[in-house]
Amino acid sequence: MAVTAAMVKELREKTSAGMMDCKKALMEADGDMEKAVEILREKGLAKVAKKSGRIAAEGLVEAYIHGGRIGVLVEVNSETDFVAKNDEFKTFVKDIAMQIAASNPQYIKREEVPQEAIEKEKEILRHQALNEGKPEKIIDKMVEGRIEKYYKEVCLLEQPFIKDPDVTIQDLLNEKISKIGENLSIRRFSRFEVGEGIEKKEENFAEEVAKQMNN
Repeated sequence: MAVTAAMVKELREKTSAGMMDCKKALMEADGDMEKAVEILREKGLAKVAKKSGRIAAEGLVEAYIHGGRIGVLVEVNSETDFVAKNDEFKTFVKDIAMQIAASNPQYIKREEVPQEAIEKEKEILRHQALNEGKPEKIIDKMVEGRIEKYYKEVCLLEQPFIKDPDVTIQDLLNEKISKIGENLSIRRFSRFEVGEGIEKKEENFAEEVAKQMNN
């Protein structure tokens, strides 16, 4: 049985497991929703939602510098100091710092995007669609679709993971919560780039970071 996006969405809403985990479970269950739920529960991936309400006030602040040109500080929280010292947690935090350096997110999640920024982006997208000669009746639908793409560009949790583009950062976070057994939270970050805000010759440092990650 073919696994559809609607089925993946339904399973994700039921279990809060990652998108790719839901897709794999549905494929393994041959499209059987209840069986897919059982598969996720057996793997512990359906427990993530229960852990997400627990307070995470320990953790690490990671610093990552790329070639003296891009610098990132990120705080990732765990529930206990014990987990904060765990090698897998440390690797996860470093991966998040490198993700921020390479992909330059503006926010952690879509709920943080200011409404005025969304309205401004919609206005730009509407003008683009009109300039492309698209019919008025489909422009609103096109704009909504492009806004979803905008979220994937500016929100860290919705970006594809630079080490595995089939997985989002939210999927990766859910996987680590399930594996480590504690609530984890990416709390805040700052990204600095040499010459940022100064008019200069355009160089794509973010692309350079991503390229290095793939080597």
